[in-house]
Amino acid sequence: MKASDFIAAFLHAQGVTCVFEMSGGMITHLLDSIHRDGRLRIVSVHHEQAAAFAADAVGRLTGVPGVALATSGPGATNLLTGIGSCYFDSSPAVFITGQVNRDELRGDRPIRQLGFQETDIVSMALPITKGAWQAQTAEEIPVLMRRAFELAQSGRPGPVLVDLPMDLQRSAVSDALLDPRSPDSDDGFSGLKSLDLQDRGMWRRLFTAIEASERPLLLLGGGIRSGHAVEALRTFAHLLGTPAVCSLLGVDVLSHGDPLRVGMLGTYGNRCANLAVGRSDLLLVLGSRLDVRQTGSDTDAFKAGRAIFHVDCDPGEINNRVGGCTVIRAELRPFLERAVVMAEEWQQAAGFRGRADWLREVDDLRAAWPDTGEQGETPGINPNTLMHQISAHSGLAAAYVVDVGQHQMWAAQSLQLTGSQRFITSGGMGSMGFALPAAIGAAVVSGGKPIVVIAGDGGMQANIQELQTVVRNRLPLKIVVVNNGCHGMVRQFQQSYFGRRYPSTLWGYSAPDFAAVAQAYGISSRTVVIPEDIEAALADLWQDPQSPGLLQVMVDPSANAYPKIAFGRPMTEMEPFAKPVPMDGA
Repeated sequence: MKASDFIAAFLHAQGVTCVFEMSGGMITHLLDSIHRDGRLRIVSVHHEQAAAFAADAVGRLTGVPGVALATSGPGATNLLTGIGSCYFDSSPAVFITGQVNRDELRGDRPIRQLGFQETDIVSMALPITKGAWQAQTAEEIPVLMRRAFELAQSGRPGPVLVDLPMDLQRSAVSDALLDPRSPDSDDGFSGLKSLDLQDRGMWRRLFTAIEASERPLLLLGGGIRSGHAVEALRTFAHLLGTPAVCSLLGVDVLSHGDPLRVGMLGTYGNRCANLAVGRSDLLLVLGSRLDVRQTGSDTDAFKAGRAIFHVDCDPGEINNRVGGCTVIRAELRPFLERAVVMAEEWQQAAGFRGRADWLREVDDLRAAWPDTGEQGETPGINPNTLMHQISAHSGLAAAYVVDVGQHQMWAAQSLQLTGSQRFITSGGMGSMGFALPAAIGAAVVSGGKPIVVIAGDGGMQANIQELQTVVRNRLPLKIVVVNNGCHGMVRQFQQSYFGRRYPSTLWGYSAPDFAAVAQAYGISSRTVVIPEDIEAALADLWQDPQSPGLLQVMVDPSANAYPKIAFGRPMTEMEPFAKPVPMDGA
């Protein structure tokens, strides 16, 4: 069969339901084959970066690799930011790029380019993928496609890129590899190869340490979601009765109403969560790499006075920044499923002692440091209160997709997620412009459930063209633009370190009236300026759950993302009460 026809059929056989793309000459065979096959939804966007972010969200939500296509040259290079986002946040995805005909490749010639738009995308993508290959023969295409899907899903999930010269797309291939096959854990991150989960001694050491601890704490990272271990984690946490803090990418692991959930820790974490870490004497770290945004820069203070057990499938992430951890190398799902069995045995034999005093202490921290009390005298709309109000109106939402900036931190601190709702944001890459296209991907696979988009004015402008994709596909996106008229997170940094000089963030920056822009695209919209109007505006936004809508919320430019770890200080010392160590050269 024709190679492009094989790819269309193969994608369907792997459970793929949609592909995202912006058309170009070198993918016309692929698009035609997918269209004629008729089993995959083609979602055309207006920039390849948007296609990559949409694929990222699909991979996170479904576990099946999201798929994005792009033509050679600028189409392929425009994917790179989204590919990096998948790599850093462990999102399974397969990217297929068209390439010029093989006889137009420069090969070993001492020239920059032979064919029009010829670009070595494989070399560019290799550092931010689990694998990237260019097909050299027609016979390689089925093998590479199968390998790509297996690698994207095995071990720690991530992106893979396959580059296809156009002449190979129209060549003949065998259909022998069409049948789906379970992914093999052959990427070096399989914990089962190095940890015997039947090792009762390891479990005894872990549970004995937890039992001896007075103030144990779980630290839940994004690996719990990417490892498909949420339900096992929830069961395990409640068997232990141990409170838990979460990273930015672990915000949705425990629901807001779970009594064990303390809040988000880290640079912009809830103050109560950072204080709980500071008072703990044992941390069980699950699926978190303990990066600087979680621990602060003072790693000695982070590890002082507490035992740390660190479970991760990637050996390079353990005892990296934070040394002295007890290493448990394992994929989280098999680890936690076994942990539930072993914890139940422990309960029957000896039982985990209750820690009413520790749980009460954590409750007192929550009460003493409410998230809505951190803004001080900032005039106008309180952004943390706004997030609680959005949550109260968004019970039908399948997910919150959040952009990058101060609003991202306010959302992570204050959204009240139910047990089934997802929180999706760009963590490791931290790319502005992520939310709108990622929400498009989420909406396509959400079974018709609405998706809430929370974006700042800066990030909204980065991929604003995708409002047309929302309208054309009639996607139920509820878009909230938190407009503070500046690039707020960098402005806050300038406030701390650059004598309140604000070039390019407040000075020399502007944003449009997003309500007017939405109206131009045919999306119902509204703007609120005062707190008293928010409830009615949110009710209006949700009047028809299946229609897209946009709400622009004006927030004072002086509003800061507080609390914030004071740079150079322990994570328990947070602005505005603690002051950061002066930065050299500022």
